[in-house]
Amino acid sequence: MIKRDKYLKLLISASNNGFPKVITGVRRCGKSYLLKDIYKQYLLENGVNEDDIFVLELDDDKNSYYRDPINLGEYVREYCKGHDKCYVFLDEIQKVYSIVNPALTNGKHIIAKKEDIEIVSFVDVVLGLSYEKNIDLYVTGSNSKMLSSDIVTEFRDKATNIKLSPLSFEEFYNYVGGSKSEAVYEYMRYGGMPLAVLKEGEAKKEYLKGLFETTYFKDIIEHNKLEKTEALDSLCNIISEGTGHLFNSQKIADTYKSVTKDNIDKDTVKKYIDFFVDAFILREASRYDVKGNVEIGALRKYFFIDNGLRNARLNFAYDDEGQMLENMVYNELVYNGYTVNVGAFEKKEKDKNGKSISKSYEIDFVAQRGIKKYYIQVANDISNLETKTREVKPFIALKDSIQKIIVINKPLDESLDLHGFTVIGVTDFLLRFIK
Repeated sequence: MIKRDKYLKLLISASNNGFPKVITGVRRCGKSYLLKDIYKQYLLENGVNEDDIFVLELDDDKNSYYRDPINLGEYVREYCKGHDKCYVFLDEIQKVYSIVNPALTNGKHIIAKKEDIEIVSFVDVVLGLSYEKNIDLYVTGSNSKMLSSDIVTEFRDKATNIKLSPLSFEEFYNYVGGSKSEAVYEYMRYGGMPLAVLKEGEAKKEYLKGLFETTYFKDIIEHNKLEKTEALDSLCNIISEGTGHLFNSQKIADTYKSVTKDNIDKDTVKKYIDFFVDAFILREASRYDVKGNVEIGALRKYFFIDNGLRNARLNFAYDDEGQMLENMVYNELVYNGYTVNVGAFEKKEKDKNGKSISKSYEIDFVAQRGIKKYYIQVANDISNLETKTREVKPFIALKDSIQKIIVINKPLDESLDLHGFTVIGVTDFLLRFIK
């Protein structure tokens, strides 16, 4: 069994809190497995009777009758009647369709149309069941209805939202074991999508490429009612190739034109990027003025939720380890609870003629969790003097007390360079330092 201890602890701490537990995340990251295998086993091992655990898989055709929200609510309540406590798992809740309020249709169950206002949806069922004193409710969903961040808006403060990511490097390494250096390269290349981890060789690549074509694009297209997909596909490739680069909508539109010879306006670019962000495929890191302590400008870095998915978009033919490393480090910081931005600042300096000029500097990441705050540069290798000089230059220009870290893709323990900056190998950084 692949362990997901972080998320198991979140479920345990949220149990019996009076709110439905809504597990969201990118498709195929292990939501159902977390609930129906890992959490269920925990409950059984801690004295819960199997009869007190109600599991309903709504994507099973045998349960199609309960895709009607009224029927579903009645069925669950009937099952839980007489139980002091009933743990209810509703898997693939998005299969529940919306109906017009039966009070307006003489009791008939009529599927709602887009323009209908007075409806009963899966949100109503989830909230209604959570109000039952003897029901502790858990739901998962994995298509566009549940993948969208809209779900957070619909439930507002009436649910506990647990955001599941693909396997972290720690989870991955605990499963595969062996050499840490070999494991981190495997993880940088193929990522932590659970089913990909279980596959071998070319099967990993085909699985990850297929996820985009048959699952993610399909969800985005259906949810946002798109007719043409060429631009969506091209923009995804542009962001894949530019992982770790600063973008804004106009810059991406210009790149799109140079690549495809077609025009696309910046508003459409922004809309399409938001589709990927809402589907939890992309994350964005905004620029942060480290001197002014404020977010600045429209430039962003975009990172894929999983390295394997990013590399699949490039057909695994673009082996820039620096970009893969940066994408991985960003995700690991987020997984470990850090708020992550791209650092930026300006400093007055003298040019070769002695004239005062304003020089701009960038730092890969500014990461903060509680009282911990780090400036982080990510580099594949700093053995070359020119590369190391480039990486440490922003740190030297800053004269504050924040810890400055250089993460490199080598099996090194934590040490200090001659400037007093922390230099650390990526595996030590991921498995120990940021915990």
